[in-house]
Amino acid sequence: MIEDKVYERIEYLCKTKHYSMYRLAKESELPYSNLNNIIHRRTCPNIGTLAKLCKGFNISLSEFFNFELYPVINDDLSQEENELVNQYRNLSKKKRVLLDAYIKGLSES
Repeated sequence: MIEDKVYERIEYLCKTKHYSMYRLAKESELPYSNLNNIIHRRTCPNIGTLAKLCKGFNISLSEFFNFELYPVINDDLSQEENELVNQYRNLSKKKRVLLDAYIKGLSES
């Protein structure tokens, strides 16, 4: 069921981003009690709530639901590589540009 995938995705993203439920509630600007009900009572979030959760995770709704195009875990990568990918996805666009330039500089040496 899609609802189960939503709950699994929220829990997984919290784990990979090292978010507590409290932090996710703060980042998403949702009351903690609402988030707690979603996770523990398995109440299905509406689209507005999902949009706020995605904002808190710094991802788009399409990234949240598109498990194939935007995987959080790539089985071809090591755990360390997957962690780097997830950390990269958490960066702002400005920081991504800086990191890309730094990596290019390192690889040219």
